[in-house]
Order: sequence, then C-alpha cells, then structure tokens
Amino acid sequence: MFRLDQNKTPLFDAVKKYVEDKVIQFHVPGHKQGKGLPELAEYIGYRALEMDANGMEDLDYINNPTGVIAEAEELCAEAFGAEHAYFLVNGTTSGVQAMIMSACSPGDKIIIPRNAHKSVIGGIILSGAVPVYVQPEINTELGIAMGVSVEKVKAAIREHPDAKAVFVINPTYYGVVSDLKSIVNIAHAYGMAVLVDEAHGAHMYFHDDFPLTAMEAGADMSAASMHKTAGSMTQSSVLLLNSKTIMPSTVRQVLNLTYTSSGSYLLLCSLDVARKQMATRGRELLSRTLDLARETRYQLNRIDEIYAFGKELKGTPGCFDFDETKLGINIAGLGYTGYQMEAKLRREYNIQIELADLYNILAIMSIADRRENLKALVKALTEIAHKSNRKGLINSTRIPYHPEMVVTPREAFYSPKKVIRLEDAAGEIAGENIMAYPPGIPVVCMGERITSDIVEYIKVLKSEKCELQGTSDPNVEYIRVLAEPALAEEKITIPVISS
Repeated sequence: MFRLDQNKTPLFDAVKKYVEDKVIQFHVPGHKQGKGLPELAEYIGYRALEMDANGMEDLDYINNPTGVIAEAEELCAEAFGAEHAYFLVNGTTSGVQAMIMSACSPGDKIIIPRNAHKSVIGGIILSGAVPVYVQPEINTELGIAMGVSVEKVKAAIREHPDAKAVFVINPTYYGVVSDLKSIVNIAHAYGMAVLVDEAHGAHMYFHDDFPLTAMEAGADMSAASMHKTAGSMTQSSVLLLNSKTIMPSTVRQVLNLTYTSSGSYLLLCSLDVARKQMATRGRELLSRTLDLARETRYQLNRIDEIYAFGKELKGTPGCFDFDETKLGINIAGLGYTGYQMEAKLRREYNIQIELADLYNILAIMSIADRRENLKALVKALTEIAHKSNRKGLINSTRIPYHPEMVVTPREAFYSPKKVIRLEDAAGEIAGENIMAYPPGIPVVCMGERITSDIVEYIKVLKSEKCELQGTSDPNVEYIRVLAEPALAEEKITIPVISS
C-alpha cells in the first residue's frame, strides 16, 4: 500500500536524540528544558519541556524544511494520498487561510458555503477575495445546516464562471458530507480549484467505511485537523496539496507570511507519531471506534424523546454521506435546549460534550474512546429523560441562514465603523463577525446586512448563555457596524445562490 516505511518517525526520533544527548543550551526557549519553569515541569513532567526545542540543523527548520521535518512531511503526504503535506502548528485555521491565499488574489471570486468556519472569513479578508455564498440545505427537524447541493454549486459556478476556487466542508461539524466528487468534477471543468475544509475529517483517510476524502475525490487542497480526530496534540494540523494549478512553492511562500519561525516541536512530534499510528493501525483502531459509535447510537435511540441521528440521513437534502463518529443527539423533545443539556451533563454527571446548539448536543468520538465512557453518557441521558417533566419541543427559533452581503468582508474590515446597541442594529451593515463558538460559524459576517431576525436570534443565544465570539464587546450589548452604509452599498452587491 505504501512506498515509504510508515513505521518511521524521523522528526520524533531526532528530538528524542537531542534530549538524550543532553545538549548544553544557549538558545531559546528561555526555560531551558524546564529548569526555568519548575512548577510547570513538576506537574507535566520535565521530559515534555526537554522536548520543547528550537530550529537547528539536526532538528530542521519549519519555515524551510530540508531534513527530518521534510522527511516527516513526505511520509504524511503519502499516508494521506497527497503529493505534498505541510505541518501546521497554528491549527487548521492557518491551513484554511493558506488555501484561500494560495488560490485567490485580491478581487478574485471564491464560491463558499455560508456555514463555513470563521477561518474562511479570515482567509477572505487576508487574500482580498470576494465571496460568493452558497446556502447550505437546512434540516428543519434538527435545526442544523447540512451540506451544499451539487445543483446550487453548479448554479453558482455558471453564474460566476470567473471564480477561481470552490470551497467545500468535508464533513460538517455534525458529520454531514456533500457530494464532493461531483463538485470537484464540475469545478475542474470550469478551471476552478477545489479547497476542502477537513477540520473534522482527518480520520476518514484511514478506513473504508468513511465518506470519500478530499484527496480521493481529486480536490486541489485540504486542511485537516489531526488533533481533532487523528490523535495529535491540540493546535497541530496538516495542509495537503495535490494540484495541477497551485504550485508547492506558492503554498510555502503563503505559509511563510503567517507561520511562526518557532514551531513547537512537541506539536510537530505529535503529528509525526499520530501519522505513523493512523497509517499503520488506523483501520484497526477506527473499526473499533465505528463499532462503539453504532452501538451507542442504537442505545440512545431507545430512549424516549431522544434522536441520535446518523447514516439514515443519507439521501436527504444536503446529505450525500455521513461520518458516524459524529454523535449528534437531538434532545429538543425533552424540553431542554442543547445549551441547558450541556450544562446539566457537566454539572451533574461530570460529562463534557463537544458542542451544543438550541436543539442538539454533539459528542465527538475518536480512537481514544472507551465503552465505559459511552455507557456513562447513555446512562446519564436515560436518567435525565426518565426524570424530565419538561417534555415537549422547545421554542422553534430558527437560525437566520440568508443574510445579504452588501460589501466584501475585506472592505468591511477596513471601513470606518461606529458602535451601536444590538437592539438598534437592524438594517445596518455588520463591521464585525458574530458567532456561536463552537462551531465558529458566523451568525452574521462583517459586510452583511443585519436583520431583525438576526438580532432576535443573537438575543436568544445570549439568553441561553451561549459562548458568543467575534465582537469587541464580550457581552454583545453593543456591536460595530459600518459608519457610512450608504456609501458602502454602492461598492458591491453579490447575490447568494439559494435555489
């Protein structure tokens, strides 16, 4: 299957040798193998801080790798079926932004789903690209955005044949997958690059029971969060390239604009070891994970008023396939919001789930999960359901998914702004993003028209004590809007593809 020896960990081996050599350090970091930070070293262990080194000949240099980092990246590229791989220590956010900046110049159009992560908006601001939003399909029963339909993407491409790239999420936070192969074929037929956010799909490369991956589908680039689902440490991700139009030299140049010159060797080593584990044992480990996911979903669906959704969604609008390790649980029938259920599980059962929204909670499963922990989740929800006297669907507030973009995010970012109260914002043009985190999908993006529906939805999120981010005011009582909306309206109006 592999040309290279995937049991090798060249970078990890080099760092281990550096530690074992007991090198006398006259270089950064200043804690000098933990001696300068004993309180932390005694808690996490001196070995971790001994591995916290800096770029040098035997450990290679992250900005221009030619040694062990380059060798580790080559192994990673092969494991993921890509031509090139780039280690990231600033999360998939940096990879998403690098993809957009590698494919688009200022003024270039990029077709993106409106439920994209905030990192996409950051990439658009940095690149100067102009977004053409495609509305995802909506599952009204679950109250969530699904994937984008091939028909809507095709319509956007035909309406904007000069676009340089199409951006796709594979899978969404909830595990929903669009028909990526068909989208790739259509985009390439028009000469457009396909960029894929696989923040929640790094594991899908290593077992045949998962949906098609970006590299398998022929996409040009993908950014995958190894730390989320493939075992590496938080903040470590990988950028994958397999393109006839985007050159490796361009990607490296873009990365060097924003990439730290002091990459964490702890994070880099975790990528090296996680890649080895997934390449050599991924199928075995993920088979066990899938068995647990299926068993747990079955047990949850035996509880009255609870619906753990899964592969039965395949074939519904916006759902071409589904990642079963995303354990989405609709609890609206119990009379709780997802936010209330998240708090209750943590407070009363010491269980922390990944994500909550108004109607659902989401548990992310990985190769690390154990049956006893999943049994604890099932037991807790069973007990809550039996004790609940709040049964009945909660208030059916729906997410406002169709905001109008009046100016581009980049223009909005650099435009003069004023601060107004949230309740006075309807009709204004947003000067900052407002999002619930997680998942980090903006309720309104800078440059979009704020509607009364958006204001009311933000108020609902605030009343549920949802974590809102993006605003200068942490309490979201005030928001920043464009100071001269009348002038701004004359600059650009790009339609949203919704049908």
